[in-house]
Amino acid sequence: MIEIRVINKSHHSLPQYVTVGSAGMDLRANLDKPVVLQPLARCLVPTGIYMALPQGVEAQVRPRSGLALKKGITVLNSPGTIDADYRGEVCVILVNLSAEPFEINDGERIAQMVVARCEQAEWCQVESLDETERGAGGFGHSGKL
Repeated sequence: MIEIRVINKSHHSLPQYVTVGSAGMDLRANLDKPVVLQPLARCLVPTGIYMALPQGVEAQVRPRSGLALKKGITVLNSPGTIDADYRGEVCVILVNLSAEPFEINDGERIAQMVVARCEQAEWCQVESLDETERGAGGFGHSGKL
């Protein structure tokens, strides 16, 4: 379990896991009035949540599958990363990929947040890399879809 210090300035309860097996917690819009997201438009939606993640931990903001499938609403920079040293409000960049306007209401579940441990890398410059079966094979290298 990772303990996270949080300030909740929203009108809603803190994000929480809905089931024992949930990886993500729903983030809710914290709005004074509804926002209409036009087709192909994007907007920044506040959540009212401020947090201090421990060093070595990140939070990823991801789309909600139901909103993506049913309404064409997704997180534009998915996954959005919240770094351990960020102390501002957690906000979500939403985009409307549908042909219809979408109204975002206060308290609406707009995204999910996954908290995970992460490592920082240290570069070690070399002249060659070890060989693997895949080698430099990139997109579609296996010849299978």
